[in-house]
Amino acid sequence: MISYLKGKLVVKEPTHAVIDVNGVGYHVNISLSTFSIIKDQENILIHTYLHVREDAQILFGFSDTMEKKMFLNLLSISGVGPNTALMIQSSLSAEELKQAIASEDVKVIQGVKGVGAKTAQRIILELKDKIKKEGMYADVDKIRPTSYNTIRSEALSALTTLGINKSAAEKSIDAILKNSGNTITLEELIKLTLKNA
Repeated sequence: MISYLKGKLVVKEPTHAVIDVNGVGYHVNISLSTFSIIKDQENILIHTYLHVREDAQILFGFSDTMEKKMFLNLLSISGVGPNTALMIQSSLSAEELKQAIASEDVKVIQGVKGVGAKTAQRIILELKDKIKKEGMYADVDKIRPTSYNTIRSEALSALTTLGINKSAAEKSIDAILKNSGNTITLEELIKLTLKNA
């Protein structure tokens, strides 16, 4: 397998690059995030994965090993091929994807073109523990501002199921989120709201 390529960047397109390694030009499919990192470089080292099919051998390239690792993790999911994995990585930054998996945010992953609800759920189900084990994200419990509406709606749904008045729960949730600076877990938010309700 070709682990990486080191050479001159001859062609730089948002979807692919051509790297000249000692006179041989390698066509490498890349994500938009890799493109944004390599677009101003002339000589590069790009981490690669060689995907072999009956009818083709396709090289995929990554700006760092973390992106490559996430790509391989996505490929391990049934129903996710290399093109879908690359589309996910082009649509979501590594941090956004890790955060969506960690916070089980199906809608964020499902927002990627070509990814349905079942595939998004499968990605979360199969990668959450793997990402946690590999330490691929800093802290699953720290909720980013992008998850604000998700954590709010999930907490509200849980609290109304528990029999808390919806308007009282909304008021309490909003107050807690405002004071927490968006660094609260869903579990903590529900507990605090129950204490205040």
